[in-house]
This record gives sequence, structure tokens and C-alpha cells, in this order.
Amino acid sequence: MRIEAKTPLSPFHCPIQFRRLTRPEFDEISRLVMAHVFASQNELGRLCDEAVYQNDVALRLEAAGLGPVAKEMPVTVAWRDFVKTYYLDLVVRAAFICEFKALAALLGEHDSQLLHYLLLTNVPHGKLVNLRPPSVEYRTVNAVVSAEERRSFILVADRWRPQTSRCRELMDLLTELLEAWGAFLDYRLYEEALIHFLGGESRVRQRVPLVRAGFPLGTQAAALLTDSIAFRVTALAPAARDGYETHLRHFLALTPLTTLHWVNLHHHKLQFVTLTR
Repeated sequence: MRIEAKTPLSPFHCPIQFRRLTRPEFDEISRLVMAHVFASQNELGRLCDEAVYQNDVALRLEAAGLGPVAKEMPVTVAWRDFVKTYYLDLVVRAAFICEFKALAALLGEHDSQLLHYLLLTNVPHGKLVNLRPPSVEYRTVNAVVSAEERRSFILVADRWRPQTSRCRELMDLLTELLEAWGAFLDYRLYEEALIHFLGGESRVRQRVPLVRAGFPLGTQAAALLTDSIAFRVTALAPAARDGYETHLRHFLALTPLTTLHWVNLHHHKLQFVTLTR
């Protein structure tokens, strides 16, 4: 089922109005910013914390006349009474977003984090930099989907078997969140909002016992709709889904739960799957 959102996107609040750069404009600012990133690592070395590099590069950019430069710029996502705020490491000239890391290596999850920020701010390009390696590691992240395109998604529910009103509430809530915010955002944001509206962390996030062949193995946190029904939210590409389902079934078999509702968000597709013992 294809769903077209009927309501406007809920506000993504930010103190500044971002200016959308063309790719040549972005590349020019990127060249200037990266020169100061390299200079920062050359002078400070490789062992400083992320915040230290962030502060140092901001000072260098301002001194070079490349301001205004904003640090820890808040971006707030809201819907009904749910509010979550993210902080952008560095914003240059109200247009260029730079995310700093000080890690052994950049991972795909860091690209996803910056992409999430770009989608929230409707900015097409951003820079990810890592100052821990011997040579500064950096790459450009591009947001290739528009706000309008994100509000169209396909609901796949042929394997969905709701047992209670709480199960139906789960689907309704997530559909409404996608209509409000659009797709493609970090799946953990949708999960956090679902937990909020389903009763909050203290009620929904519970530890369940795991037992194999009659031997207790300990407990593990799970998101519960009822005492016997859990749910899990992921954002897996098609190639990874089958293998993940096998592991979900292994997990379910170790617990006293009867049902696990699996929600997978991948680009325009929202898939609901019900797994039972």
C-alpha cells in the first residue's frame, strides 16, 4: 500500500534559517574549511578530544573571516508532546554543516548520523571529518532525497498479524510519524517516539529472561507492547533482512514471549512482520 502524507511535515526547529548551497558553492567552502581542519591536526596532534578540535577549527575559521561559525547548533524534532533535540557540531555561514569525530576510523553509522542531520535541516551536503587517524579522514555526505519525496512511502503488511489493540496502535503511530516527519530519518528516532507514545521507557523497555534447554542465561532489554508481545524497529536493506529474521527467531525462542512484531524501515518501504513461537 502506497501512502501519501496529507499533512505538512511537523516542524524541525532550528535557531537559524539554513541557506542551501549549490554543489560548487559547497565545494569551495569545503576546501577552505578543510585547510583549517588539516592545520588544526598538524598543530594539536592526533590525541585531542572531538570537542577540542571542534573549538579550535571554529576559532581558526572566525579568525580567517569565514564566519559566522556556530557550535553545537540545536535542531529540535517535535510531534504532539514528543520532543528531541540534536546538536550540529559546526555550522559555517548558516549553510555548511561539519560533523567532527576523533575515532580509529569512520563507520557507516557516522555517515547515517550526518545524513539524518541533513534531512532534518533540508541541507543537501555535509562534511564528515575524523581527526584521530595519522592523516585526517574526511568525506562528503549527500542528501539526495527531497522533503516532498520523503513523505511518500509504501506500507507492506502481508505478514502482519496484530493480536491486540496495542499492536494496532503500534502500526497507527508509526504511520502517523512517517506522515508527519517523512521517511529516511534515523530509525532510532521513530523507535524513541514509539516508546514515548506507548507508555514511556519505564513501561515499555523491560528486561526479559532468556533460557536455553531449561538453563537461565540472564535477562535482556526488549520493547514490550504487553507482557507477552514485543516489538523491534530496524532499518535494514533487503539483502540483510532474511538473515536478521533468523536471529530474531532465535532470540524469541529463548524468551517467554509469544510474539515479536518486527518493523523495518528502508527508504520508502515500511514493512511490518509478525513472528510467533
